[in-house]
Amino acid sequence: MKYSYEQLEQLDKQYVWHPFTQMKTYVEEKPLIIERGQGSYLFDVDGNKYLDGYASLWVNVHGHNDPELNEALHEQIEKISHSTLLGSANVPSILLAKKLIEIWPGHLSKVFYSDTGAAAVEIALKMAYQYWKNIDPIKYEKKNRFISLKEAYHGDTVGAVSVGGMDLFHRIFKPLLFERVEIPSPYVYRMEEYGDEEEIVNYCLQQLEDVLIQKHEEIAGVIVEPLVQGAAGIITHPKGFLKGVETLCRQYGVLLICDEVAVGFGRTGTLFACEQEEVHPDIVCLGKGITGGYLPLAATLTTEDVYAAFLGDIDENKTFYHGHTYTGNQLSCSVALKNIELIEKRNVVSEAKRKAAVLAEKLPTLYELPIVGDIRQKGLMVGIEIVKDKKTKQIFPRSENMEHQIILEARKRGLIIRPLGPVLTFIPVLAMTDDQIETAVNIIFDSIAEMVKVVR
Repeated sequence: MKYSYEQLEQLDKQYVWHPFTQMKTYVEEKPLIIERGQGSYLFDVDGNKYLDGYASLWVNVHGHNDPELNEALHEQIEKISHSTLLGSANVPSILLAKKLIEIWPGHLSKVFYSDTGAAAVEIALKMAYQYWKNIDPIKYEKKNRFISLKEAYHGDTVGAVSVGGMDLFHRIFKPLLFERVEIPSPYVYRMEEYGDEEEIVNYCLQQLEDVLIQKHEEIAGVIVEPLVQGAAGIITHPKGFLKGVETLCRQYGVLLICDEVAVGFGRTGTLFACEQEEVHPDIVCLGKGITGGYLPLAATLTTEDVYAAFLGDIDENKTFYHGHTYTGNQLSCSVALKNIELIEKRNVVSEAKRKAAVLAEKLPTLYELPIVGDIRQKGLMVGIEIVKDKKTKQIFPRSENMEHQIILEARKRGLIIRPLGPVLTFIPVLAMTDDQIETAVNIIFDSIAEMVKVVR
């Protein structure tokens, strides 16, 4: 039976609760119902095509419906789709773990699988906490807290929310959360009073050091998104901040956790963001682009030192008691292996870096628009901050829903993007062509310009 758009719309609104979506507003609008994808395009049930300007939530690498990824999935499904990793192994998970360690530019040696970025973070937090207890539960009795950045976002499970700093998303859950320690993030556009980029970095690092001087005995780890805070509105960190965080972690004896879920696999112009400042974390969280946008998979990578702290006799209770039903799933791991092979074969990272330069030449035209306050870019991650007044940097009231109106205009013109608060994000499929990227920026310009007419 083939359903009409109207039937699907009715069923969607009747049964589906969409994530990060105010359903009262959603049911009043005509939903976008995607039926298929090809390359950098998504197609709705009526055959309309749209450039995938959010890489289907920042995950798509090679484009939709890639023949080689399809083949890898078909080959694996003919063998087995899933068997548990609890106490037994499987071939794709072994080979993928080996590959992840080989491509990571540092000294990590062990891979723990999960199926979402939030779960990878949850694992990292539990791993860091238990690491200290396994070493010496008396000496490190107080090491129970984590430091994270203002406006941090690391996922939506309770542990990940606990180290989050986005008040809009997280405040309602405060009674459920463990306490974190917040330090300022180098949000240059809104920190002019602290000086230039270098002075802002120094200020933020000094704040971190002040906390560590006073509380390092209580801190199990510092967690950061390297180079870019994604969900916070593509807040790009100036050069030197990440390296400074690493230096302070080493100086004061706390673990460094880098959340590469959004920024990994070529998104920032290198395979992993940490490479750009030669940072070597104790624990790394990977996800999103790991399967090229095909299946849910995430991984938490760590050092031999952290791993060794969990080894012991059965009655020592040093085991890491964590795992999910689909941990290390064969289908996901097989597609991830092929994805990494294709990233290397197709020179995806060097091409992404080249395309980022093309994009950087085009983006400044948006400053011609009176409501574009700031444009932030790192690789193929772009945030366009919409303001009501450029001088005061005042944003539009939430009740006006300005950013949502802009993305609806973009959709009419054939581009799908999403806002993060007052920030429009453009996170293209990594395989998007130069011409498609230019088309997308033109659509963004025209869509903002259309809303300027409304507010003027």
